[in-house]
Amino acid sequence: MRLLLGLMWLLHWLPLPALGRFGEMVGSVLFMVMGDRRRITLTNLRLCLPELDDEARLRLARRHFQDYARSVLERGVLWWGSQARLRRLIRVEPGLPLDDIAAGPVILLCPHFVCLDVAGVAVALDISGCSMYTQQRDPVFDAALRRGRNRFHPAELFSREDGIKPILRAMKRRIPYFMLPDMDFGERDALFVPFFDMPAATLTAPARIAAATGARVIPVVATYLPGYRGWRVRFYPAWEDYPGEDLAAATRRMNAFIEDRVREAPEEYFWAHKRFKTRPPGAAGVYDAPSPLPVAAGEPADGQQPQP
Repeated sequence: MRLLLGLMWLLHWLPLPALGRFGEMVGSVLFMVMGDRRRITLTNLRLCLPELDDEARLRLARRHFQDYARSVLERGVLWWGSQARLRRLIRVEPGLPLDDIAAGPVILLCPHFVCLDVAGVAVALDISGCSMYTQQRDPVFDAALRRGRNRFHPAELFSREDGIKPILRAMKRRIPYFMLPDMDFGERDALFVPFFDMPAATLTAPARIAAATGARVIPVVATYLPGYRGWRVRFYPAWEDYPGEDLAAATRRMNAFIEDRVREAPEEYFWAHKRFKTRPPGAAGVYDAPSPLPVAAGEPADGQQPQP
C-alpha cells in the first residue's frame, strides 16, 4: 500500500488525460490477472443486466476495471492537487445545495460509483461533512486517506463501531451526513428488496435516520466527464415524502433510484463488490460457480486450466 501511495503522489503531477489513460492501461492488466474479482464482476453483470449478451458483458467488465483503476490513481489529484485545480476539474451540477444543508439535517446519499471520492471533495471544498469510515490496515495509507479527506474543511469520520449516535449529533449541528447506502453488510439492519430484480440485503439506515431526524435525503452521484476533462458531481432534488410509513417501500425506492443511475453509466458502478453475498433463507449462493465467460477467445475461464 505504501508503494501505491508513492505512485499516486508521483502521478498526480501528470495532466489528467495522461493519468487517466495510464490508469486505464493498469485496469486492463488487472482485468487479466484478478480472476476472482473478474468473476464477481461478470456474475453481477449477468444477474443485473441479463439483456446484454456475453460479449457485451465482457466488454463492460473490462471497461469497469479500467475506470476503477483510473479512479484509484486519480485519487492522488484529490489528495494533493491544488484547490484551484480541483475546482477547475470538478463540475458541480446544479450546485452544492447549501440552502438545504443550512436548513438541515441532510443526508447526502452517494451510491458506489468509482468516482464517489470526488463527490466528497466537491462538498469538502466548501463545507464540512461527516461519514462512516473504515480504518485502513496500513497506518501510513490510513493517515494519507484521512489527511486527504480533511485538507479543506474538516470531515468528521466515524467508525462503524462508534454506532449511529455520533452521526446523529453531527446532523443536529447541521453537518451533512455523507452516506454510502448500497453495499452488502449482511442481514443486520437490512431488508431483502429488489436490486435489478435480484433480492439484495439493503441497508434500511437511510430511511430510518431520515424518519428519526426529519432529514432531507439528497442523492449525489459523481461520474467522469468525457475526454479526460475531469468529473461531474450531480446533486439531485431532495426526495419528497421520504421515507413515508413503509420502510420496505422506502428502501426499494432508494434501490430503484440507484438502478436508474447505473443504467446511465454502467461501466462506472462498483460491480466488483459481492452485492448479493447475503442470500434470503434457502436461496443458493451466486458467487460459487466459475465465471461462464473467458477473458478472450482461446483463454480459460476462471477455475479452468488451459489445455496443452
